[in-house]
Amino acid sequence: MLWIHTPVPAAEAAELSKRAGVGPVLAELLVRAGHVDPAGATEFLRAELSRLEDPFLVANLVPAVQRLRTAIHARQRIVVLGDYDVDGVSSTALLVLVLRRFGLDPRFIVPRRSEDGYGLSRSAIDRALEAGKPDLFIALDCGTNSHEEVAYLLGEGIDVLVVDHHRSKEPTVQRGLLVNPHVLGADGAAEPAWQHLCTVGLVFKLMHGLLKQLRIENHPVAARVKLRDHMDLVALGTIADLVPLLRENRILAKNGLRILQATTRPGLRALMEVSGISSTQMIQPVDISFRLGPRINASGRLADAALSVELLLSEDPVFARDTAQQLDAFNRERQDIERKITEEAERMIEQHYLGEAGIVLFSEDWHPGVVGIVAGRVTRNYNRPCIVLGNEGDHAKGSGRSVDGINLVDILGKCPDGLASWGGHPMAVGVSLPKGELEGFRGRFAAAVRDHVGAGIAEARLVIAAWLLPDQVHEGLMDELETLHPYGQGNPEPIFGLRGVALRRRPEIFKLRHFRFWLEDSRGRSLNGVAWKMADRMPPLGVPLVLAVELKWNFFNDRRMLQLELIDWRLAQRA
Repeated sequence: MLWIHTPVPAAEAAELSKRAGVGPVLAELLVRAGHVDPAGATEFLRAELSRLEDPFLVANLVPAVQRLRTAIHARQRIVVLGDYDVDGVSSTALLVLVLRRFGLDPRFIVPRRSEDGYGLSRSAIDRALEAGKPDLFIALDCGTNSHEEVAYLLGEGIDVLVVDHHRSKEPTVQRGLLVNPHVLGADGAAEPAWQHLCTVGLVFKLMHGLLKQLRIENHPVAARVKLRDHMDLVALGTIADLVPLLRENRILAKNGLRILQATTRPGLRALMEVSGISSTQMIQPVDISFRLGPRINASGRLADAALSVELLLSEDPVFARDTAQQLDAFNRERQDIERKITEEAERMIEQHYLGEAGIVLFSEDWHPGVVGIVAGRVTRNYNRPCIVLGNEGDHAKGSGRSVDGINLVDILGKCPDGLASWGGHPMAVGVSLPKGELEGFRGRFAAAVRDHVGAGIAEARLVIAAWLLPDQVHEGLMDELETLHPYGQGNPEPIFGLRGVALRRRPEIFKLRHFRFWLEDSRGRSLNGVAWKMADRMPPLGVPLVLAVELKWNFFNDRRMLQLELIDWRLAQRA
C-alpha cells in the first residue's frame, strides 16, 4: 500500500487556527479540505439548517409544489412509486408522512426486483393501478429516462411527477414534471449547494417548498408540520446513497443524525435494536451504512421493499418489532448468499481476470439482488473497478463499483454498445445486458478502464491526513474531530500517521483474525488499539514503527473509550 502525505502550507494552517479558534490539527485538516477562509470553515463545521438555500431555486420545484398544492386542496388521489433501496424507501416514507398530515392518503408501491425489475417499469405501474387510477402519479428515485412509461400514464389521464437524482446520458422525459438537478441544471455559473442531493434530499426540498407556500396561504395544518422532525429519514437515505456529504448534503446529514439519535419512530427504534445499536452511543454514518441500511435493503433484494416502507411509517410497536426481526432475518440470508458469491467471484478473478484493469463477472447461479455488495467487496480487495452480474432470464443484471479517480459513469459512456440499460453515480452503477453481449462488453469495459488509467491500476493508496505523536492523541482532540462529522463521500474520515511508536507488549489475537494492541506516550499514558483482519501481519515488538490509524470512540457498557483503529503499519525507517 502506497502511503501519501502532501503537507499543507504551515502558515495557512496556523492563521486559520488563530482566526477560527480551532486547534492546530483541526486547522490542518480544514486547510487540506479547502476550507482556508475562517468564515467558510466555521460554516462547514457548524452546518446549520439556516444555511439551506431557498427550495424554489431547484429547477421545476415551483410547478411541482403547485401540483401538490392542487392535490391537497382538491383531495386528489395520489400513488407514490419509490425505488427499493434506502434512498427510495426513505423518500417514499417522507413524502407519504407529510401528505398524510394534509389529509391525503397516498397509496405507495415499491418495485419487486424479481417481478418488476428496476424503477418505473410497466409491470410496477400495472400493479400500482390495480386499485384504481390516481389523479397524480409520483415516481421517486427513478423515472428520469422512462419515456414510454410516463407517456403511458399521461395517456391514461394521470399527471406524472418524477423526483430523481440519477444522471443520464440520454434525453430525459419531456412530458410530465421532472425534478432532477443533474439533468436540468441551475441558473448561474456556480454549482448550487443542492446539486448533489439524493432523492430523499430533493423530497425534503419539495416538502420545504410546499410548506412555505401553504403557510403563505395560512393553511391550518402547514404551521403545525415540523419538517425538522422528519430529518432522521433524510439522513438515512442521504448517507446510505453515498452522495458527497458536502454543502446541503452535509447540513441534512449532520442535523438528521441528531434527530435519528433521538427518534421516537417505533420502526427505526426496533431496527436499531436488532442492529445492535445502543441507545447510549452516538449514531455515526457507519451505523447507517453497515447496520440500518443493509437491513432496509435486504427486503428489496430478497422479498418486497414495501415492507421497509411500512416499517418506517408504522406507529405500532409490535408490528415494528416483528418487522425489524424479519428484516434482520432477510439480512442474515443476504449475508450468507453474499459470502458464497464473493468467494466464487474472487476465484474467477484469480483464475481468469487478475491482469485486467476493469473486471466484469457473471454467473448463472448468482442472485442479482446481492451482487452490488459483492462488487463493492471485490473492488476493494483488488483495487480496480468491478461489475458483478447475476442471472435474470435472458439478461445479465447487476452492479458495478469503482475506486478513487475512476468515474464509472464516464467509463460506461465510452463502452455502451450492447447494454440494455445502465446508469448511476461515479462510484456505483447498475447495468443490464443480454447474455449474448457479455464477452464483447467485458472486453470493451476493460479497454475503457485501461485507456483511462494508462498501463495499469496503481497500487492502492493510503492518504495520510496529518502526522501525530502519541501525546497529541487525547479526548480533547477527539472532541474537535467530532465537529468534522459526518464522514462520508467528499468528506472522508482522516487517517493519521502516528510517529514515535514502539510496542512494548505483545498484541493479543482474538477471533483468530483480529488483534488488540497497546502503546504508551512520553508520559506513560496507555493508548488502546485494534486491528481488524490483520492477525496475519502483526507488527514486531520493541522496534520503531509508524502506524496509519483512525481515531474512534469505542462504546462498551455505556462507556466510551478512545481507540486507535490500525489501517496499516511499517518500520519507522521506511516512513
